[in-house]
Amino acid sequence: MSLGEISEWTLRAKCRDMEDVLFPESKDQRRVRNICMSCPVRMECLAEALDNRVQWGVWGGMTERERRRLLRSRPDITSWREVLFTYGRLDEAS
Repeated sequence: MSLGEISEWTLRAKCRDMEDVLFPESKDQRRVRNICMSCPVRMECLAEALDNRVQWGVWGGMTERERRRLLRSRPDITSWREVLFTYGRLDEAS
């Protein structure tokens, strides 16, 4: 993914001006996930976090713990972006 592609989808994200909100303490992560659920670039965001093994914050509606669990359960997937955009839904990939 090029820098231009990253910039384009991040500009459409519902959280684009909320950086501090996206890195809450563990108990507040579920509340923050709600911001993601109606975001038009949720899949792009989640693919970015999974493909780059981002360890902090809420990305694409998934907490740090949820992403770690998913990555451990599917070590065979080398491109989450491809999987998420092929199937269009996260639960079909897991």
